[in-house]
Amino acid sequence: MITAVLNKKVIVDANVRKAIYVSFFVLATTFGAYVRIPLPFTPVPITLQTFFVLLSGAVLGKKLGGVSQLLYFLMGGIGLPLFTHTGALWGPTGGYIFGFILASWLVGYLVERKWKIFYALILGDLVLLFSGALILSLFVGGIKNAVVLGMLPFIAGDLIKILAILPILRLLKKPQ
Repeated sequence: MITAVLNKKVIVDANVRKAIYVSFFVLATTFGAYVRIPLPFTPVPITLQTFFVLLSGAVLGKKLGGVSQLLYFLMGGIGLPLFTHTGALWGPTGGYIFGFILASWLVGYLVERKWKIFYALILGDLVLLFSGALILSLFVGGIKNAVVLGMLPFIAGDLIKILAILPILRLLKKPQ
């Protein structure tokens, strides 16, 4: 009897299901913003956002993954409390938030093109970090400082997040 319940689709309308998935990743990215560890040497904190950004592209694909992060960007940009501080788009972390859109779209695109997921996630993360460093460079005296303060300290942690995403994706792809 339990098997029958687990195998039954609760939400049958594809558009409603897509809207729920996109909404989930907007909320998950918001949650990730509030899981933060400030670093004393850089204006960029460690957050859980990159985990959900990369996961959104891998799970939803380029279109819906990109849309989920675009909605996060727009909703936070109009003042909804999705970012951890007001004006985040116009500060040192604004490039990262914009990079969420690019990274999610790129991961989805590469996964749809049958890239190995690990490499798609790595490339998406590098795009995200580079987007962030580009805008950060305006606040820290150039691109060299931005790479040192806004990319290098995050590579190891992002690699751990990517390694945590892989088993989740395997679980999601298992036949029910």
